[in-house]
Amino acid sequence: MPAPFPMTVPARLAVAAAAVALAASACGGAPAESRPAAAATATATAGPSGSAIRLDRPLPKPELTLTDDEGRPYDLVERTAGKPVLMYFGYTHCPDVCPTTMADIANAVKGLPDSEQRKLQVIFVTTDPARDTPKRLHAWLAAFDSRFIGLSGDFAAIQKAARGLGIAVEKPEKTAGGDYEVTHGAQVLAFSPSDDKVHLIYTSGTTTKQYAADLPELIGGTA
Repeated sequence: MPAPFPMTVPARLAVAAAAVALAASACGGAPAESRPAAAATATATAGPSGSAIRLDRPLPKPELTLTDDEGRPYDLVERTAGKPVLMYFGYTHCPDVCPTTMADIANAVKGLPDSEQRKLQVIFVTTDPARDTPKRLHAWLAAFDSRFIGLSGDFAAIQKAARGLGIAVEKPEKTAGGDYEVTHGAQVLAFSPSDDKVHLIYTSGTTTKQYAADLPELIGGTA
């Protein structure tokens, strides 16, 4: 697997830089022609804590039905309607970016009042469904927070949903050495409960403190 390529573009940068940030990938660069169209057209300003990109044109939640980490069908639109959601596309064998991101989110969630913790939905969508079975997702996510939801299923459906949100995802490829090269965007998408759309996108490197500063507003639908 190639060396990680995390995004480092601060959310406070200008619109052009924000658009470039959406196209960056975590575990290998995606060819320019394969990058999501949404990434090339997004315009943005800084989010509430300065750590997130606030989209001027919020993105709708994709129609996506997968299998959750309990082995049950999960209709994303139906199950998360009217709820604050953080969603990340990654894979459990990821050596660095994915576990770090989930740990930062989990630590931020733990600092919330119980009532707010219960409202927030944190969803991890695998970009490596051949290896990330529901059972594996369940065990991996439990190390961060047992309430986190893991989704697996048809890769084409996952890729289509990700690209519609401006996230670069490529089909995993087995290398000559027997390892896997998995390319996926490193961004965390924040869906507002007010309209079920993505208003904020957190770049790779967002800290626990920065998530914690924004979560109350996200949960309240005012972020």
